Amino acid sequence: MSGTEQIEGPIAGHCLCGAVTITLCGAHREVDICHCAMCQRWTGSMYAGIESEESTVEGEDHVATFDSSDWAERAFCRKCGSGLWYRFKPTGARTFLAGLFDLPAGLPIKHQIFIDEKPDWFDIAQDSPMKTGAEIIAEAKAAGFTFE
Repeated sequence: MSGTEQIEGPIAGHCLCGAVTITLCGAHREVDICHCAMCQRWTGSMYAGIESEESTVEGEDHVATFDSSDWAERAFCRKCGSGLWYRFKPTGARTFLAGLFDLPAGLPIKHQIFIDEKPDWFDIAQDSPMKTGAEIIAEAKAAGFTFE
């Protein structure tokens, strides 16, 4: 267990066409926001993800993955194109696009990262920790991750 407050019970979500369904158990009760240029290209705006202790994916024959960098993989539905998850390769940890799920109201933002790449045409009203790309990379390196 992560010690992070969790959403009660399993939550189920799906892509736009329903070919891929995802069930999360122990979903964290907070949302991660990423403003990096890759997430912007992938989602059209920002990435809003939810972490979970356990996940089950059904319809995996409809899932395609793309290695977007040496350390990241992004998954999407082959049938409708919906983004599904981001996986940090060094740990295997995945976050799932929050919009796939009917989440409870009032979830806080854990943090916003790569704010140095955030476009000036939108702002998030909720106050949350904000970190630049350089700060995130430094934290990852301090934790022992290497980048090529």
